[in-house]
Amino acid sequence: MIWGSLLDDAGLEAIIPPDLSGQRVDAAAAALFPDFSRSRLTAWIRDGRMTVDGEVLKPKLKVFQGQRLALQPGEQAETRWIAQDIPVPVLYADDDIIIVDKGIGQVVHPGAGNPDGTLVNGLLHQFPDLETIPRCGIVHRIDKDTSGLLAIARSERAHKSLTAQLQDRSMGREYWCVALGEIRFSGQVDAPIGRHPSQRTRMAVVGSGREALTHYQIANRFPAATELLVTLATGRTHQIRVHMAHIGHPLLGDPVYGGNRPLPSTAPPELKAAQQRLNRQALHAQRLSLIHPADQQLWSWESELPADLAELQQVLQTL
Repeated sequence: MIWGSLLDDAGLEAIIPPDLSGQRVDAAAAALFPDFSRSRLTAWIRDGRMTVDGEVLKPKLKVFQGQRLALQPGEQAETRWIAQDIPVPVLYADDDIIIVDKGIGQVVHPGAGNPDGTLVNGLLHQFPDLETIPRCGIVHRIDKDTSGLLAIARSERAHKSLTAQLQDRSMGREYWCVALGEIRFSGQVDAPIGRHPSQRTRMAVVGSGREALTHYQIANRFPAATELLVTLATGRTHQIRVHMAHIGHPLLGDPVYGGNRPLPSTAPPELKAAQQRLNRQALHAQRLSLIHPADQQLWSWESELPADLAELQQVLQTL
């Protein structure tokens, strides 16, 4: 690999070496400029901040040995999120990562209908350095009414590492949940997920969707309900909720995907009462494991069930 000199206006240059010849420009750039994540480099390529022999290319086009990449780093093109003094349930933090135990009803980051007051707004108040990280360090999400663990990248190297671990499926994410009906065997759901064709606020299993793979293991069976431990191989929006509904076992209490449907007449009255008390889907991100970008060792965290789900579990155990 042959590196060019630092440009006068704080840009960077690099020459495509033989081992990267024929690669997409975004992939080659990620290898040649390792201080930046691939997602950030791709955004800069689309913004015209990178040229190949003086020409702006699309991220998917290929580059070849001897071509010169010139990069002008800049702010990532995204809406700036503001810091707000909002309590953040931080379980662990160091210079690279932050582990959050998200509460019920908290949106992860600003978006349509939630311009502020989110977890990210609170994180920016407590950790102002997150402003320099793509998407303020958010590499994965959980739904507003799903509680539990999230990993936040606090450094560029952590952002690259955590993103790669999600992509190669080495980050461990285990969820506790309760599904309607008695599931006989542990298994998996391998079905693509995309926007519902007519109800745009919902997701669904659709042929044109993105690959989605969910593994579920039976923890306990009860009359009319099953306690599950679920692990994700992919991370699509509402993935567990959509996949369990797809196989006829929506999560108890899920207001969107059928978890509030009437239980059969044979269901215990205690379970019916628990369903009525639950104001959300019975889903909790209870275990998280990852390779720490600093020491390359496997780290893991656990989160106890919040009060509403702990009460539900106790009810189930009495059935």
